[in-house]
Amino acid sequence: MRDDLVARAAQQSASVIGLAQELIRRPSRGGIDNYTPVLTVLEGWLSGRALPHRRLLDDARQPVGLLVEIACSRPGPWWTLDACVDTASFGDESAWSFPPTSGDVQDGWLLGRGSADSKLAASAFCHIAADVRARAGTLSGGLAVLLDVDEHTGGFGGARAYLGDPDAARPAGVMIGYPGMDEVVVGGRGLWRAGISVYAPSGHSGSSRSAISAVSRAAHLVHLLDTADLPGPPRPGADFLLPPKLSVTAIHGGQGFSAVADRCDLNVDVRTTPAFDASDAETLVRKAVAELDAELPGPAPTRIEEIACWPPFQLRPDEQPAAALISAARSLGISVRTKTAGPSNIGNLLAGEDGIPATAGFGVPYEGLHGIDERAHLAELPQVYAVYHQAVLDLLGAS
Repeated sequence: MRDDLVARAAQQSASVIGLAQELIRRPSRGGIDNYTPVLTVLEGWLSGRALPHRRLLDDARQPVGLLVEIACSRPGPWWTLDACVDTASFGDESAWSFPPTSGDVQDGWLLGRGSADSKLAASAFCHIAADVRARAGTLSGGLAVLLDVDEHTGGFGGARAYLGDPDAARPAGVMIGYPGMDEVVVGGRGLWRAGISVYAPSGHSGSSRSAISAVSRAAHLVHLLDTADLPGPPRPGADFLLPPKLSVTAIHGGQGFSAVADRCDLNVDVRTTPAFDASDAETLVRKAVAELDAELPGPAPTRIEEIACWPPFQLRPDEQPAAALISAARSLGISVRTKTAGPSNIGNLLAGEDGIPATAGFGVPYEGLHGIDERAHLAELPQVYAVYHQAVLDLLGAS
């Protein structure tokens, strides 16, 4: 059967690339572009193959994704393939060597924003859904394909709408189609994010009265946070091999030259691990804030507002759906290793809100993801397609 899947993947490649090209040529930058054009391309393709699908809407009745649902004839768990079809912004378009919405194939590379993250994967997953539909009478459970258009905003509206949909079957596991050929991503650090507001007396910068500005107080807080005592790298052989990390990612305060800033706002991002969780992150930040207010008192206590909190997650290699993906890759001669990623991803959302296991990456080689000249290498597409196809069939009980 595996030889048949490899042959099928080769047959499907041209169609997969063609649909991906159409998607890339419809700009869908998160929070910038209208998503209707890219959703319409997908809906046209799915309708042309009689694949059941529906739009997912947020609380404001705005589209945040598409959901494809393939029910099999025998009872069993549902599994989900997930890929985003919104993208990062283009950045400095003059720095690109081709248009960000090119969609052309050049020297074996698919060019354009979203080629790697993740319109090629979205196209492949739609084709796999069609292949599964053709043999659903011999399979158990069901396959959902989630095509999210609210991923790069950080809102993950498509995933949230899917998980909150009473008509959708709860998935037993999710495979997210981020690119990268050498690794199956089975986990990620969590995060604890907060906005911090630092205060100071307002006044004229030329006044004879001595007053430290909110910007200066905030700068001192940045120093306290940057030098805070975080646990170091775990010892070799530990289950979770990444250390926690704290970053001050934004600072805003003051205007002009003659006014002493009376407020300065900071964004703090802490990446968490099982050994240093959200509670530890909050304790560390509150300790630094307490030191600031004691050493350089202001007219009001420094305020901390939690913005987001996701737990770390990590699947064992023998836990589904990681086991099926790893087994499929190795059975097709692809050497893969498992990886726990530093950045967080939808897998954290799934783990934190619903306890749903997820893989968060296996796909074609790529360059320029979120940067200039994003492109995806196509020579490996048949192998990647066959791996996901095989993994899905294994999970659906194909014999």
